[in-house]
Amino acid sequence: RYEEREDFAVVMQPFFRNTLLPLDSNGKPDLSFFAADCFHFSAKGYAEMAMALWNNMLEPVGEKQTYNNFTHDRSKLKCPNPEKPFLSTLGNSGFRNSELKLEKTEPSVPYWAVIVAAVAGVLAGSF
Repeated sequence: RYEEREDFAVVMQPFFRNTLLPLDSNGKPDLSFFAADCFHFSAKGYAEMAMALWNNMLEPVGEKQTYNNFTHDRSKLKCPNPEKPFLSTLGNSGFRNSELKLEKTEPSVPYWAVIVAAVAGVLAGSF
């Protein structure tokens, strides 16, 4: 939809696609990355996600990292450089005039499974 525009771009940032739960030294979930509800991120977890998103925005399309390793190490933060002092888009990643076809991927969970799980959760919670 926006491929032909010179003043606007939409780029998928897949840094969270293959991320695994961070583990502590005992192999259990590292709760320091999560808030008290164990669902939302803590400040440490949000910092990790922010670094991963920033790095993804600097990586060229087709070479973006699809995971986050939760090391809480600021040295992995990437910076723009003189060769690429910009955020990566299809155009400046070399795909503007190529035969790149962005194929739609099927969701990993069918939509009906989400509905069934939600209804089952409401029923189980009401009992």
